[in-house]
Amino acid sequence: MEKAKVYYTDFRAKSGEGLPTKLQRLMKKAGISEIDMENKFVAIKMHFGELGNLSFLRPNYAKAVADVVKELGGKPFLTDCNTLYPGSRKNALEHLYCAWENGFTPMTVGCPILIGDGLKGTDDIEVPVQGGEYIEKAKIGRAVMDADIFISLTHFKGHEATGFGGAIKNIGMGCGSRAGKKDQHANGKPTIDAEACRGCKQCLRECANDGLSFDEASRKMTVNAENCVGCGRCIGACNFDAISFEDSAATKVLNSRMAEYTKAVLDGRPNFHISLVVDVSPNCDCHPENDAPILPNIGMFASFDPLALDQACVDACLKMTPLPNSQLSDRMAAEHFCDHHDHFENTTPNSEYKTCLAHAEKIGLGTREYELIFMK
Repeated sequence: MEKAKVYYTDFRAKSGEGLPTKLQRLMKKAGISEIDMENKFVAIKMHFGELGNLSFLRPNYAKAVADVVKELGGKPFLTDCNTLYPGSRKNALEHLYCAWENGFTPMTVGCPILIGDGLKGTDDIEVPVQGGEYIEKAKIGRAVMDADIFISLTHFKGHEATGFGGAIKNIGMGCGSRAGKKDQHANGKPTIDAEACRGCKQCLRECANDGLSFDEASRKMTVNAENCVGCGRCIGACNFDAISFEDSAATKVLNSRMAEYTKAVLDGRPNFHISLVVDVSPNCDCHPENDAPILPNIGMFASFDPLALDQACVDACLKMTPLPNSQLSDRMAAEHFCDHHDHFENTTPNSEYKTCLAHAEKIGLGTREYELIFMK
Protein backbone atom coordinates (compact mmCIF):
# COMPACT_ATOMS: atom_id res chain seq x y z
CA MET A 1 0.00 0.00 0.00
CA GLU A 2 0.99 3.62 -0.50
CA LYS A 3 2.24 5.37 2.62
CA ALA A 4 -0.49 7.08 4.60
CA LYS A 5 -0.16 10.75 5.48
CA VAL A 6 -0.17 11.58 9.18
CA TYR A 7 -0.18 15.25 10.14
CA TYR A 8 1.33 16.35 13.42
CA THR A 9 1.75 19.49 15.49
CA ASP A 10 3.14 20.08 18.97
CA PHE A 11 1.51 21.80 21.92
CA ARG A 12 3.35 25.08 21.46
CA ALA A 13 0.92 27.96 21.14
CA LYS A 14 1.73 31.29 19.54
CA SER A 15 0.29 34.56 20.77
CA GLY A 16 -3.38 34.89 19.87
CA GLU A 17 -3.96 31.21 18.98
CA GLY A 18 -5.13 28.68 21.54
CA LEU A 19 -4.70 24.93 21.20
CA PRO A 20 -8.34 24.29 20.10
CA THR A 21 -7.78 26.67 17.19
CA LYS A 22 -4.48 24.98 16.39
CA LEU A 23 -6.26 21.63 16.37
CA GLN A 24 -8.74 23.02 13.85
CA ARG A 25 -5.87 24.14 11.63
CA LEU A 26 -4.37 20.66 11.87
CA MET A 27 -7.65 19.03 10.86
CA LYS A 28 -7.93 21.24 7.81
CA LYS A 29 -4.27 20.74 6.91
CA ALA A 30 -4.88 16.97 7.08
CA GLY A 31 -7.72 17.31 4.58
CA ILE A 32 -10.95 16.99 6.55
CA SER A 33 -12.51 19.55 4.21
CA GLU A 34 -12.35 16.92 1.44
CA ILE A 35 -15.26 15.11 3.09
CA ASP A 36 -18.68 16.21 1.87
CA MET A 37 -20.52 16.91 5.12
CA GLU A 38 -23.37 19.03 3.84
CA ASN A 39 -26.49 18.08 5.84
CA LYS A 40 -24.84 14.80 6.93
CA PHE A 41 -24.99 13.28 10.41
CA VAL A 42 -21.45 13.16 11.78
CA ALA A 43 -20.57 10.94 14.75
CA ILE A 44 -17.60 12.18 16.80
CA LYS A 45 -16.49 9.21 18.89
CA MET A 46 -14.65 10.04 22.09
CA HIS A 47 -14.35 9.01 25.73
CA PHE A 48 -16.04 11.18 28.37
CA GLY A 49 -13.88 9.82 31.21
CA GLU A 50 -14.93 7.81 34.23
CA LEU A 51 -15.86 9.84 37.31
CA GLY A 52 -12.73 10.46 39.36
CA ASN A 53 -10.47 10.37 36.29
CA LEU A 54 -8.99 13.69 35.13
CA SER A 55 -6.77 12.65 32.22
CA PHE A 56 -9.54 12.47 29.57
CA LEU A 57 -9.55 15.07 26.80
CA ARG A 58 -11.02 18.41 27.78
CA PRO A 59 -14.38 19.38 26.25
CA ASN A 60 -12.65 22.31 24.51
CA TYR A 61 -11.07 19.90 22.03
CA ALA A 62 -14.42 18.25 21.32
CA LYS A 63 -15.97 21.65 20.63
CA ALA A 64 -13.13 22.49 18.23
CA VAL A 65 -13.89 19.36 16.21
CA ALA A 66 -17.67 19.90 16.30
CA ASP A 67 -17.24 23.50 15.15
CA VAL A 68 -15.21 22.41 12.10
CA VAL A 69 -17.91 19.88 11.22
CA LYS A 70 -20.60 22.57 11.46
CA GLU A 71 -18.46 24.94 9.39
CA LEU A 72 -18.40 22.26 6.68
CA GLY A 73 -22.19 21.91 6.78
CA GLY A 74 -22.38 18.75 8.89
CA LYS A 75 -24.61 17.86 11.83
CA PRO A 76 -22.23 16.65 14.57
CA PHE A 77 -22.93 14.74 17.74
CA LEU A 78 -20.57 13.35 20.37
CA THR A 79 -21.01 9.69 21.11
CA ASP A 80 -19.72 6.71 23.06
CA CYS A 81 -21.29 3.37 24.02
CA ASN A 82 -22.06 2.01 27.45
CA THR A 83 -19.49 0.04 29.41
CA LEU A 84 -19.54 -3.67 30.12
CA TYR A 85 -18.27 -3.31 33.69
CA PRO A 86 -20.07 -1.66 36.62
CA GLY A 87 -19.18 2.01 36.88
CA SER A 88 -20.64 5.43 36.13
CA ARG A 89 -21.19 4.78 32.41
CA LYS A 90 -23.00 1.42 32.29
CA ASN A 91 -26.31 2.84 31.06
CA ALA A 92 -27.22 5.93 29.08
CA LEU A 93 -28.58 7.96 32.00
CA GLU A 94 -25.54 7.43 34.22
CA HIS A 95 -23.30 7.86 31.17
CA LEU A 96 -24.80 11.26 30.38
CA TYR A 97 -24.61 12.39 34.01
CA CYS A 98 -20.94 11.34 34.00
CA ALA A 99 -20.30 13.26 30.77
CA TRP A 100 -22.01 16.36 32.15
CA GLU A 101 -20.08 16.19 35.43
CA ASN A 102 -16.85 15.95 33.44
CA GLY A 103 -17.79 19.05 31.47
CA PHE A 104 -19.38 17.65 28.31
CA THR A 105 -22.75 19.31 27.71
CA PRO A 106 -24.39 20.63 24.52
CA MET A 107 -23.53 24.13 25.74
CA THR A 108 -19.81 23.41 26.24
CA VAL A 109 -19.21 21.26 23.14
CA GLY A 110 -21.63 22.94 20.74
CA CYS A 111 -23.54 19.83 19.70
CA PRO A 112 -25.77 17.07 21.13
CA ILE A 113 -24.43 14.06 23.02
CA LEU A 114 -25.92 10.65 22.18
CA ILE A 115 -25.08 7.34 23.84
CA GLY A 116 -24.58 5.07 20.86
CA ASP A 117 -26.14 1.83 22.13
CA GLY A 118 -29.18 3.23 23.89
CA LEU A 119 -30.52 3.27 27.41
CA LYS A 120 -29.29 -0.13 28.59
CA GLY A 121 -26.60 -0.86 26.03
CA THR A 122 -28.85 -3.19 24.04
CA ASP A 123 -29.63 -0.95 21.06
CA ASP A 124 -27.10 -2.32 18.60
CA ILE A 125 -26.87 -3.56 15.04
CA GLU A 126 -24.90 -6.50 13.66
CA VAL A 127 -22.35 -5.35 11.10
CA PRO A 128 -20.46 -7.86 8.90
CA VAL A 129 -16.67 -7.79 9.23
CA GLN A 130 -15.10 -7.97 5.77
CA GLY A 131 -12.08 -10.25 5.99
CA GLY A 132 -12.63 -10.97 9.67
CA GLU A 133 -11.02 -14.04 11.20
CA TYR A 134 -12.43 -13.80 14.73
CA ILE A 135 -15.66 -11.84 14.34
CA GLU A 136 -18.29 -12.64 11.72
CA LYS A 137 -20.68 -9.85 12.71
CA ALA A 138 -19.76 -7.01 15.07
CA LYS A 139 -22.38 -5.66 17.47
CA ILE A 140 -22.11 -1.88 17.11
CA GLY A 141 -24.18 0.84 18.79
CA ARG A 142 -27.02 1.74 16.43
CA ALA A 143 -26.53 5.52 16.61
CA VAL A 144 -22.88 5.08 15.62
CA MET A 145 -23.84 3.12 12.52
CA ASP A 146 -26.71 5.47 11.64
CA ALA A 147 -24.24 8.34 11.17
CA ASP A 148 -23.22 9.20 7.60
CA ILE A 149 -19.66 10.17 8.57
CA PHE A 150 -17.45 8.96 11.40
CA ILE A 151 -14.73 10.93 13.22
CA SER A 152 -12.66 9.58 16.11
CA LEU A 153 -11.20 11.96 18.69
CA THR A 154 -8.82 9.95 20.86
CA HIS A 155 -6.84 10.52 24.02
CA PHE A 156 -3.69 8.48 23.33
CA LYS A 157 -2.52 6.84 26.55
CA GLY A 158 -1.30 3.61 28.11
CA HIS A 159 -3.57 0.64 28.72
CA GLU A 160 -3.29 -2.19 31.19
CA ALA A 161 -4.26 -4.90 28.67
CA THR A 162 -3.75 -3.60 25.14
CA GLY A 163 -0.51 -1.68 25.82
CA PHE A 164 -1.93 1.63 24.69
CA GLY A 165 -5.33 3.10 23.99
CA GLY A 166 -5.31 4.78 20.58
CA ALA A 167 -7.66 5.24 17.64
CA ILE A 168 -8.31 1.52 17.12
CA LYS A 169 -9.14 1.00 20.79
CA ASN A 170 -11.35 4.10 20.86
CA ILE A 171 -13.26 2.92 17.80
CA GLY A 172 -13.32 -0.87 18.05
CA MET A 173 -13.94 -1.31 21.76
CA GLY A 174 -15.67 2.02 22.26
CA CYS A 175 -18.28 1.58 19.52
CA GLY A 176 -19.19 -1.95 20.56
CA SER A 177 -22.46 -2.22 22.44
CA ARG A 178 -22.33 -3.96 25.81
CA ALA A 179 -22.78 -7.26 23.95
CA GLY A 180 -20.08 -6.18 21.51
CA LYS A 181 -17.65 -5.39 24.30
CA LYS A 182 -18.35 -8.81 25.77
CA ASP A 183 -17.72 -10.25 22.29
CA GLN A 184 -14.23 -8.78 22.33
CA HIS A 185 -13.31 -9.15 25.99
CA ALA A 186 -14.60 -12.55 26.93
CA ASN A 187 -15.00 -16.15 25.94
CA GLY A 188 -17.70 -18.29 27.46
CA LYS A 189 -20.93 -17.47 29.23
CA PRO A 190 -22.11 -15.26 32.10
CA THR A 191 -22.32 -15.97 35.79
CA ILE A 192 -24.84 -14.53 38.23
CA ASP A 193 -23.98 -13.35 41.74
CA ALA A 194 -26.84 -14.74 43.82
CA GLU A 195 -26.33 -12.18 46.58
CA ALA A 196 -26.59 -9.26 44.14
CA CYS A 197 -29.55 -10.73 42.21
CA ARG A 198 -32.87 -9.15 43.28
CA GLY A 199 -35.09 -11.59 41.39
CA CYS A 200 -36.62 -8.80 39.30
CA LYS A 201 -36.62 -10.95 36.13
CA GLN A 202 -35.64 -8.00 33.94
CA CYS A 203 -32.80 -10.02 32.40
CA LEU A 204 -35.23 -12.85 31.61
CA ARG A 205 -37.29 -10.48 29.46
CA GLU A 206 -34.21 -9.65 27.39
CA CYS A 207 -33.09 -13.26 26.81
CA ALA A 208 -34.21 -14.67 23.47
CA ASN A 209 -32.58 -18.08 23.83
CA ASP A 210 -33.99 -19.54 27.08
CA GLY A 211 -30.52 -19.04 28.52
CA LEU A 212 -31.82 -18.03 31.95
CA SER A 213 -33.86 -19.90 34.54
CA PHE A 214 -35.66 -18.42 37.53
CA ASP A 215 -35.77 -20.38 40.77
CA GLU A 216 -39.12 -19.59 42.38
CA ALA A 217 -38.05 -20.97 45.75
CA SER A 218 -34.93 -18.84 46.14
CA ARG A 219 -36.27 -15.96 43.97
CA LYS A 220 -32.91 -15.92 42.16
CA MET A 221 -31.91 -16.11 38.50
CA THR A 222 -29.49 -18.74 37.19
CA VAL A 223 -27.82 -19.36 33.83
CA ASN A 224 -28.99 -22.27 31.68
CA ALA A 225 -25.57 -23.04 30.18
CA GLU A 226 -27.03 -25.45 27.62
CA ASN A 227 -29.16 -22.76 25.97
CA CYS A 228 -27.11 -19.62 26.66
CA VAL A 229 -25.35 -18.27 23.55
CA GLY A 230 -23.23 -15.70 25.42
CA CYS A 231 -24.78 -12.67 23.71
CA GLY A 232 -24.38 -10.44 26.79
CA ARG A 233 -27.79 -8.76 26.60
CA CYS A 234 -28.62 -9.86 30.12
CA ILE A 235 -25.75 -7.70 31.38
CA GLY A 236 -27.36 -4.58 29.97
CA ALA A 237 -30.71 -5.57 31.43
CA CYS A 238 -29.47 -5.97 35.01
CA ASN A 239 -29.66 -2.80 37.07
CA PHE A 240 -27.89 -4.39 40.05
CA ASP A 241 -24.57 -5.50 38.47
CA ALA A 242 -25.36 -9.13 39.32
CA ILE A 243 -24.28 -10.55 35.95
CA SER A 244 -20.72 -10.72 34.65
CA PHE A 245 -18.37 -12.58 32.33
CA GLU A 246 -15.28 -13.94 34.04
CA ASP A 247 -13.47 -15.82 31.25
CA SER A 248 -11.34 -13.06 29.74
CA ALA A 249 -9.99 -13.45 26.23
CA ALA A 250 -6.21 -13.62 25.89
CA THR A 251 -4.67 -10.26 25.00
CA LYS A 252 -3.67 -11.23 21.45
CA VAL A 253 -7.20 -12.44 20.69
CA LEU A 254 -8.64 -9.30 22.26
CA ASN A 255 -6.39 -7.15 20.06
CA SER A 256 -7.45 -8.96 16.90
CA ARG A 257 -11.15 -8.75 17.72
CA MET A 258 -10.77 -5.05 18.48
CA ALA A 259 -9.18 -4.41 15.07
CA GLU A 260 -12.02 -6.28 13.37
CA TYR A 261 -14.63 -4.28 15.25
CA THR A 262 -12.90 -1.10 14.08
CA LYS A 263 -13.08 -2.27 10.48
CA ALA A 264 -16.80 -2.97 10.86
CA VAL A 265 -17.38 0.59 12.13
CA LEU A 266 -15.42 2.30 9.35
CA ASP A 267 -16.10 0.27 6.20
CA GLY A 268 -18.29 1.94 3.62
CA ARG A 269 -18.39 5.54 4.80
CA PRO A 270 -16.09 8.58 5.07
CA ASN A 271 -13.99 8.66 8.23
CA PHE A 272 -11.30 10.84 9.79
CA HIS A 273 -9.17 10.39 12.91
CA ILE A 274 -7.50 12.60 15.52
CA SER A 275 -5.28 11.56 18.43
CA LEU A 276 -3.89 13.81 21.14
CA VAL A 277 -0.81 12.48 22.93
CA VAL A 278 -1.26 14.40 26.16
CA ASP A 279 -1.46 13.40 29.84
CA VAL A 280 -0.23 9.92 28.87
CA SER A 281 -1.59 8.02 31.85
CA PRO A 282 -0.50 4.40 32.30
CA ASN A 283 -4.07 3.08 32.28
CA CYS A 284 -7.35 3.61 30.45
CA ASP A 285 -9.63 6.60 31.09
CA CYS A 286 -12.20 3.99 32.18
CA HIS A 287 -10.44 3.90 35.56
CA PRO A 288 -12.03 6.06 38.29
CA GLU A 289 -8.56 7.57 38.83
CA ASN A 290 -5.53 8.47 36.74
CA ASP A 291 -1.92 8.03 37.72
CA ALA A 292 0.82 10.53 36.85
CA PRO A 293 1.76 10.69 33.15
CA ILE A 294 4.46 8.24 32.11
CA LEU A 295 5.67 10.35 29.16
CA PRO A 296 5.84 14.05 28.27
CA ASN A 297 3.07 15.69 26.26
CA ILE A 298 3.95 15.23 22.59
CA GLY A 299 1.35 16.72 20.30
CA MET A 300 -1.76 16.39 18.15
CA PHE A 301 -1.98 13.95 15.21
CA ALA A 302 -4.56 13.59 12.41
CA SER A 303 -5.02 11.21 9.49
CA PHE A 304 -7.57 9.45 7.31
CA ASP A 305 -5.85 6.17 8.28
CA PRO A 306 -6.46 5.05 11.91
CA LEU A 307 -3.75 2.38 11.77
CA ALA A 308 -1.08 4.74 10.48
CA LEU A 309 -2.20 7.22 13.13
CA ASP A 310 -1.73 4.67 15.93
CA GLN A 311 1.66 3.62 14.57
CA ALA A 312 2.83 7.24 14.35
CA CYS A 313 1.72 7.95 17.92
CA VAL A 314 3.47 4.82 19.20
CA ASP A 315 6.68 5.72 17.39
CA ALA A 316 6.58 9.26 18.79
CA CYS A 317 6.08 7.91 22.33
CA LEU A 318 8.92 5.41 22.09
CA LYS A 319 11.33 8.26 21.30
CA MET A 320 10.48 10.05 24.55
CA THR A 321 12.31 9.83 27.88
CA PRO A 322 10.06 8.45 30.65
CA LEU A 323 8.94 10.95 33.27
CA PRO A 324 10.22 10.55 36.85
CA ASN A 325 7.84 9.62 39.66
CA SER A 326 5.57 7.67 37.33
CA GLN A 327 4.47 4.05 37.11
CA LEU A 328 6.92 3.59 34.23
CA SER A 329 9.92 5.03 36.07
CA ASP A 330 9.05 3.02 39.20
CA ARG A 331 8.96 -0.20 37.18
CA MET A 332 12.27 0.61 35.51
CA ALA A 333 13.91 1.25 38.88
CA ALA A 334 12.56 -1.93 40.45
CA GLU A 335 14.84 -4.82 41.38
CA HIS A 336 15.06 -7.50 38.66
CA PHE A 337 13.54 -5.13 36.08
CA CYS A 338 13.35 -6.77 32.65
CA ASP A 339 13.68 -4.16 29.89
CA HIS A 340 11.29 -4.80 27.00
CA HIS A 341 12.71 -1.74 25.19
CA ASP A 342 9.15 -0.47 24.90
CA HIS A 343 7.61 2.15 27.19
CA PHE A 344 4.15 0.60 27.15
CA GLU A 345 5.26 -2.96 27.82
CA ASN A 346 7.65 -1.70 30.51
CA THR A 347 4.74 0.12 32.15
CA THR A 348 2.47 -2.95 32.09
CA PRO A 349 4.55 -6.07 31.31
CA ASN A 350 1.46 -8.24 30.78
CA SER A 351 0.14 -5.93 28.06
CA GLU A 352 0.75 -6.30 24.33
CA TYR A 353 -0.16 -4.14 21.33
CA LYS A 354 1.84 -5.32 18.33
CA THR A 355 -0.72 -8.02 17.52
CA CYS A 356 -3.41 -5.37 17.11
CA LEU A 357 -1.37 -3.32 14.64
CA ALA A 358 -0.30 -6.38 12.66
CA HIS A 359 -3.82 -7.82 12.46
CA ALA A 360 -5.31 -4.44 11.53
CA GLU A 361 -2.94 -4.26 8.57
CA LYS A 362 -3.64 -7.88 7.61
CA ILE A 363 -7.41 -7.31 7.34
CA GLY A 364 -7.02 -4.09 5.36
CA LEU A 365 -7.89 -1.53 8.01
CA GLY A 366 -4.97 0.64 6.88
CA THR A 367 -1.20 0.66 6.64
CA ARG A 368 1.57 0.97 9.19
CA GLU A 369 3.74 2.82 6.68
CA TYR A 370 3.29 6.57 6.93
CA GLU A 371 4.69 9.95 6.05
CA LEU A 372 4.77 12.27 9.05
CA ILE A 373 4.03 15.87 8.07
CA PHE A 374 4.73 18.55 10.68
CA MET A 375 2.59 21.69 10.96
CA LYS A 376 3.93 24.68 12.92
